[in-house]
Order: sequence, then structure tokens, then C-alpha cells
Amino acid sequence: MSGVVGIINFDSAPIEPELVKGMTGAMHYRGPDGIRHWVRGPVALGQCMLCTTPESLEEEQPLANEDESLVLVMDGRVDNWKELRRELSQRRIPLRTRADAELVLRAYEVWGTRCLQHIEGDFALVIWDACNGTAFCARDRVGNKPFHYHWNGRTLSFASEVHAILALPWVRRELNQGMVADFLAARLSSREETFWVGVSRLVAAHQLVVSDRGPQVEQYWEPNASVTLPCRTEDEFAEYYRTLLTEVVRRMSRSHRPLACDVSGGLDSSAIFAVAENLRLEQSLLAASIEGYTLDFHDDDDANELQYVGAVEAHWGRTIRRIRPSYKPLSWYRDWATRYREFPGYPNSVMGLGMREQARRDGCRVSLDGTGGDEWLIGHRTYYADALAAGQWRQIYRFLKEDSCEAGVARSIGWFLRHGVAPQLPEFVKRAVRQSRFLAPRERIDGLDWLAPAMRQVLDARILGPGLSPKESRETFGRRILSNYWKHTYLTLAREMEERLAASVGIELRAPLWDTNLIEFAFATPQHLRLRGHMDKILHRRAMAGLLPPVVLERRTKAGFSVAFERYLREMETELTRTIPARRKDWVESCKAADVFLEARRPGFASWMLWGLFGCDALL
Repeated sequence: MSGVVGIINFDSAPIEPELVKGMTGAMHYRGPDGIRHWVRGPVALGQCMLCTTPESLEEEQPLANEDESLVLVMDGRVDNWKELRRELSQRRIPLRTRADAELVLRAYEVWGTRCLQHIEGDFALVIWDACNGTAFCARDRVGNKPFHYHWNGRTLSFASEVHAILALPWVRRELNQGMVADFLAARLSSREETFWVGVSRLVAAHQLVVSDRGPQVEQYWEPNASVTLPCRTEDEFAEYYRTLLTEVVRRMSRSHRPLACDVSGGLDSSAIFAVAENLRLEQSLLAASIEGYTLDFHDDDDANELQYVGAVEAHWGRTIRRIRPSYKPLSWYRDWATRYREFPGYPNSVMGLGMREQARRDGCRVSLDGTGGDEWLIGHRTYYADALAAGQWRQIYRFLKEDSCEAGVARSIGWFLRHGVAPQLPEFVKRAVRQSRFLAPRERIDGLDWLAPAMRQVLDARILGPGLSPKESRETFGRRILSNYWKHTYLTLAREMEERLAASVGIELRAPLWDTNLIEFAFATPQHLRLRGHMDKILHRRAMAGLLPPVVLERRTKAGFSVAFERYLREMETELTRTIPARRKDWVESCKAADVFLEARRPGFASWMLWGLFGCDALL
């Protein structure tokens, strides 16, 4: 959770040092261990340092090689640090410190822009290459570290956070109407854009090389869908997964302070805590200790998971700290949007802020969470579609038989028709089926109904995508879903919001279940090994046997956090149905706002649409 900034003039004009200092000053909370700058003529780089690993205590950035022909700024961590250090040592590359930044700089010296193939971990980095006159920028493979940039034809400006770029005098503050439309309709479509015209985000697994000829963006990684695992039986898959998850948690536990861990009581976060605690008992954890934290919803039955948290406590003989959810006043959200020039987040994410603050007071700087389980562990019934497409009738019979044992014959046949036959239908048939839904007695709000005509046109232009690429069309149905998770716009932005919230209070978030090794394991694992009948995450449950108590292992429910929205919506009716719609007539139809508010009483996108209106309005 450090931060990087920089300004590079490709017309050779010198840079006023105060400009880059102003950028790091805007992100000062990312640098409790120091803020440093490197300014040489047309190049100015800055870094805000938060030391989270023992090796980072030896790190000073911006980091230059011996003749200053290469200079690096990085917010990040190298998870394969031992392997990379060994590889560089075998090539007789001198290493002055143990710092991860040193490894990355030397890797670029050896492999140039291909160095990213040798680096695993979370990072956002820039290397100024004076010999080539280029800025090499890169973001990690799943986008856990943020990176934003602005190019005006001669100057590259970049920063971990948008508001640091907007502070520069040549960057205009023009609201991106397309992003506003996305949030108002709860249909996020762009991973590249921000709320501000001209300010872009570098997409996960992409690198950006900028020279006097301009910027060139290129994707450098994607999940390898052809990985073959040394597993044949379900037991072998489960054992392989347990070993892999243990190694991922071990590598991500590297910290010179106590390690914080979210423990919601669900299968995913509880598993991360259990694996980390088991590593601690085996003296393999790369942190001195571990502390568990959970949100205390004892007064809300839908969100209350304390009985499961208590079972985890009893199983491991550890106390997990209970923290009341954070319900910030509406003024807090408005101040956040004004200060950081970003969407202020949703209540269901902000409610965990107090947990991060407590972890920081307890001396932690790193927190592990369980996000990613619903994407990479849960499984999908696309096994019917894939088997049908391949003509594997024996497999289909097997799947029907297994699902029938769990859910009954009628339900299993319904799954086969919906998830096996329907995906194979021609597009015009699917379109007709979708349109027939409008014949229902009551139409539900779909995100378009309340948009003003001009805003609806903006949204229409954005959601009409090009369809599947030739490569995607050759993938199995199951792998298409997994590919969509990796590139999913909302998941990308949600993790960025979480990262920014944690960063504001001095905590670096790490998500083991978003590790690329586990993602590729998901691609290589048959879907039916993760989902059967009504039981999902089957491999994960089997692998965690002994590490989690039975009540958690067998849990099939999930907590609902609608209370986070309901608490605010009750006091915002006038503002959301009258005040803001009247002020933003070019965004929404005032007469439709009340309908959306009524719809928000039921689960669905209406609450997200209303909060999108509030958050976008707060930006202005």
C-alpha cells in the first residue's frame, strides 16, 4: 500500500519539483515511512513508502541503478522473491539489498520489458529508461494495485490515485458522462476509464510503454487455460488445491508486523485464517503473529455470522476481535468524493473500515481477506453445456444422476435445459426468449428506465459490445465464465475501492484467492468438481477438512448485507427522489426516481442505482 507518482516531459522541458511534491503530498497517507523524490530535468518521480515486509525495511525509492540510466518507482510486492533472487544470482547480477524493488529493477536490466514474465505478486510500477528515452509502466496480473495516468501529447503524468493527477495545472476536470451513465444504471462497462476525461487506468495484466512517439498499451498475461494438473481423482484435486492454497497464503503472509485476517464466518475468509493459523503453529508463517477480525452484526439476523465465527474460534483456540460495522454519516461520503475525486464507495464496503482501523491500531500493516472465493471456487453448471457441445452423453447422464441425488430429478432436468441446452441456442432464439419476459404482469426496473434521454444514448453506445472474439468463441462455456470474472468491470472497481479505503488508514490488503496460481487452477479444474446439486465449493470444502469446524464446512447459507443500504435509504428518500433528480435533470427523469426508490425495497439493482446517483452527484 505504498504510492507512486511521476511527471515525464517528452519535449525535454524541465519539471518544477514542487509539482511532483504536490502529487505525493496529496497521497501522504500512503507514505508513513517516508516520501522521497527523484528529479532530473524533464523527469520527476515520487514514492510514498509503507514498509510491510522485512525486506522493505532496506528499500529506498525512487531506486536507480549505478549510473542512473534506470530509475524505478513501485507500489508492490514480489511473491516469488526467492526464485527471482536465485535466478538473478545465477546470472551473476549484483544485488545491493534484499528489497523487492531491487529485484524488479535488476529483472528489467536483464530481460527488459519481458521482465514481467518473471515476476509474481501485486504491483504498479514505472521504470524510466534514460538510454531508450522511455517510461515502462506495468500493473499486476489481476489489478490489485492501482495505476492511473494522463497523456496530453507531450507529458506523461501518473499516480496511484486520480486526485494526485487532477492536481496538476494542465489536467482539466471534465466529468466522464459515460462513467456516470454506468453507475446510474449499475451496468459498469469500462476498465480503462475513470470519472475524468483524459485520465485513464492501466488495466490489469497490461504494460504501458511511453516515448516521444506516444503511449503504447499491451497485454502481457492472461490465465493459461491449457494447464494440465497432475490430478485424476477428486481427492487428488482437493489435495493439490490445499497444498497450493497453503503456499499462496504462506507467501502472502510476509510481514514484519502482526498479520491481520478477516474472519467473516464464511467458507472463504475462515479458510484463509485457518490456513494462516496452521502455518503459524508449524512455524512456517512469514509473520510473527496473526490477529483475526470480524464484523459484529449481533442485532441483524440476516447479516449475523457470529455463531460461525465462534465455531472457528473454538476450533483453533483463538479469539477473533469483534468490530461493529462502520456506518459513516452521509457527509463522510460527500467529503470523500470531494477530497479524492472518486466515487465514494458503497455502504457494504465502507462498513468494514472500522475493522481496518482497529487492525492498524493493533500494529498490523497487512490484512488478508477472502475475496475471490465466489469467483474461483464456487463452480457453475456449464458442465452440462460443455458436455453437450462435445457430445459426451455418458457424462451428461453422470451429471444428471449426481445432481438428482442432491436435488431431485425434476430440478436436475431443469438445470440441464437451462445450463446445457439454452446456451447452445441460436442468438435470435435467445433474444426472443429475453424479450418475452416483458410480457410478465410487472416489469422491474432494469437500469435504463429512469435515465434522461441523452444519458440513455450514452449508455446504449457503451453496452453494445463487439461480442465474443474468435479466441473466446473457441473456449468452453465454463472457461468463458472464468475469463469474464478475471476481466469483470465491477469486480475490478470494487477491489480498487477496497484498496483505497484500506490505504487511507494505513493497511495493505492482500487477497490469496485472487492469486494467479489459484486462478489458473480454477481454469484447469472441471466445473463438476466444484458444484454438485445444491452443494458448491466442493473441492474447497474437501480440502479444508480438519482445518475448519463442520458447522462452517457444511454451511450453505450466506449472510445478507442489505442492512447497509437500508440504513441510509430510509433517511435519503427526499434527497434521492426529489433534490438530486431536480439538480441532475440531464442524468435522470425526476418522475421515475420515486419508482426506483420503491423498487429498492426489494433485493436487486435499484439500491445500487440510487447509490450511484448519490455518489456521482457528490463528485460535483
